Amino acid sequence: MDMMRAIIHQYQHQRVTLVEAGATRHRSIFNGLKALAGDHPHSKLPTPTVVIIHDAVRPFVEEDVLVSVVTAAKDHGAAGAIRPLVSTVITPSADGCLDQSLDRAKHRASEMPQAFLFDVIYRAYRQCSDHDLEFGTECLHLALKYCHTKAKLVEGPPDLWKVTYRRDLYAMESIIKDKISQQVCVVMDTKEDAGCIGFLQGVLKKELEVKGTSVTLCPNGQDLQKIFLGECYNFVCINTTSADFHQITKLLDGLESRTPSLFYPVAVVSVHFLDSQNVSFSERMKELMEMKDFAKEVKERNIFLYGVLVCFTQDNLQQLHENVRQGASIITSLLKDRNAGLTGQLLIA
Repeated sequence: MDMMRAIIHQYQHQRVTLVEAGATRHRSIFNGLKALAGDHPHSKLPTPTVVIIHDAVRPFVEEDVLVSVVTAAKDHGAAGAIRPLVSTVITPSADGCLDQSLDRAKHRASEMPQAFLFDVIYRAYRQCSDHDLEFGTECLHLALKYCHTKAKLVEGPPDLWKVTYRRDLYAMESIIKDKISQQVCVVMDTKEDAGCIGFLQGVLKKELEVKGTSVTLCPNGQDLQKIFLGECYNFVCINTTSADFHQITKLLDGLESRTPSLFYPVAVVSVHFLDSQNVSFSERMKELMEMKDFAKEVKERNIFLYGVLVCFTQDNLQQLHENVRQGASIITSLLKDRNAGLTGQLLIA
């Protein structure tokens, strides 16, 4: 309970009520239902018309699935998501031999979320036997057994798979990285988006869903509010007028004010351009070296800061475009991989 309270405090959740878990799945759910019914000590929660039961090991449930099961529960009293079986279910005999095999086409895997009219599921749990509470695993079955309510089965998406084994954690991490890397906000220190800047934006749009393009950092930060109100975890800061980190510092400060504690690591790529005809490579590198210490500092705030330097000469347009393409490829890889070991590194295109 203390750990959950700490998480709620860290992310400042406002509509979460903790209830002590039971020794089994059904006893935990029953405790939650008691709190909603007002039968739990110190509970002041309103009793809902419909209640959704879900488990945290299926973290990728989408809103449309929740809407589907709630709508069906209102019409039928109970509803649950299902998925096709991917393996054939068999029954072994006592001596370890095959007894029977189920026809996979006629059966489905019961998944979460499930939704119920509150009166139905609470009445079912109040009638449960100790055997049900100790060994049962299916809420829909309880509604059928004790309330004669036949649940409506709703076809669910593949994302409802269950995180069960250690290898599933790696798959989950990969899915999260892919989901949060598909949106990137481009922030510039100039209103101009022509030339190499416009070309870079065009290449990025082919790789990622680019939002917030042509946003200019202003002293009052009003232009960034459009971004901070969203759920963007990827930022490309294009620096054309200077090599210092004043503008990017403003962005990072705004990110911290957006949410008390960032739920996922935010990836920020600071892009700089070097016209080798006007500025020497060594001079620009010296200016950018402070990024390493700066990145170490913001990493503690769950922000990954990377650097990309695009080199070019004004008289070689073909080389400029090639280097910008390389820069866009590097940016895309950094946002998708979110490698903590590369924070503070300056990669050259």
